[in-house]
Amino acid sequence: SVGSFVHLCTQMTVLTLYIFLYGRFYLALSGLDYSISQQARFLGNAALDAALNAQFLVQIGIFTAIPMIMEFILELGLMKAVFSFTTMQLQFCSVFFIFSLGTKTHYFSRTILHGGAKYHATGRGFVVRHIKFAENYRLFSRSHFVKVLEVALLLNVYIAYGYTKGGSSSFILISSWFLAISWLFAPYIFNPSGFEWQKTVEDFDDWKTWLLYKGGAGVKGYNSWESWWDEEQDHIRTFRGRILETILTLRFLIFQYGIMYKLKITVHNTSLAVYGFSWLVLLVMVLLFQLFTATPKKETNLSRFVRFLHGLLAIGIIAGITLLIVFTRFTIVDLFACALAFIATGWFVLCLAITWKRVTKTLGLWDSVREMARMYDAVMGAIIFVPIVLLSWFPFASTFQSRILFNQAFSRGLEISRILAGNKANQKA
Repeated sequence: SVGSFVHLCTQMTVLTLYIFLYGRFYLALSGLDYSISQQARFLGNAALDAALNAQFLVQIGIFTAIPMIMEFILELGLMKAVFSFTTMQLQFCSVFFIFSLGTKTHYFSRTILHGGAKYHATGRGFVVRHIKFAENYRLFSRSHFVKVLEVALLLNVYIAYGYTKGGSSSFILISSWFLAISWLFAPYIFNPSGFEWQKTVEDFDDWKTWLLYKGGAGVKGYNSWESWWDEEQDHIRTFRGRILETILTLRFLIFQYGIMYKLKITVHNTSLAVYGFSWLVLLVMVLLFQLFTATPKKETNLSRFVRFLHGLLAIGIIAGITLLIVFTRFTIVDLFACALAFIATGWFVLCLAITWKRVTKTLGLWDSVREMARMYDAVMGAIIFVPIVLLSWFPFASTFQSRILFNQAFSRGLEISRILAGNKANQKA
């Protein structure tokens, strides 16, 4: 059908993007981008050099917009088409389109891997109700926010270790970060009253309550993070789906393997022992995480001792890292690089444990996996929430957002403030 063809096209667009970013990621970590570029310049092979430094993502954006531009020109004429297209960009239509692209791709991919297609209501009405932060996070966490984390990791590695000639890297980075920001913040940009301070405070309280509330029988996902997290795994049911998920998850191991050999402390050392030692460090970090999360619920002498032990461990970790930086070739940049690598590997371990849920429960590790997943969601939520808080401090951000969302209504002289407030004055009367 036509709908399936459209979904397949969007799927191929995002898949091509991932192939491009992982290709750049491989070239950056292997050093091939530098050597190929130098060889092309030495041999005078301009075609190879141009292909290596192509503004690929910019070209994708231009080519996908051409049909729409041509339609505007045919229906409205050149000048009106230019005006309409400019107005659409000012209203963040590109952000909405990119976000919807990610939504279609996610659910289409999930259906291909696991089956279980079903209808999702999209809410096509005129939305004036403020949607809470936690609700938006529940809706778009797995379809967009997790993928943004992966794209951001790829881009950061490319910035740190990649090589490009001229200004092509800036085009690649700008277009890629635009996609990442669109996937990350579009639900909150198009959320009425999303940057009002009072709403932001209420959203934070609701988010904190939802994140820490314990799940259980009869507790719905919109009330508890634990229940929502269990519901998000329902699609992994078949053995075929588990195998495919495992194969796809293996890509996160590339981060740790590639970054470990780029550290200053391991320069020119290509031994597999370096990679093995990095896994030992990761194991120690997991054990420390277990210790930090193991806090008695009741206020007793044991709980005070555990907190004291946590403090000593924290001081010891900071002191150890400081000594490592001072007396070895380990640098602060290496520290951040290791963090990127271990974030990706930790997500691999988490996805693998969720995919093989029965095995994880048999080993008695399910509670630890759940706490690890809670930590990842808390960090991702904080990354999204901090910019919202900063924008909420400035009154003009909320006014600017309302103007963008309800531009046509403003043009017709409607009182947007009364609509957003639910016309409370009339209700009281």
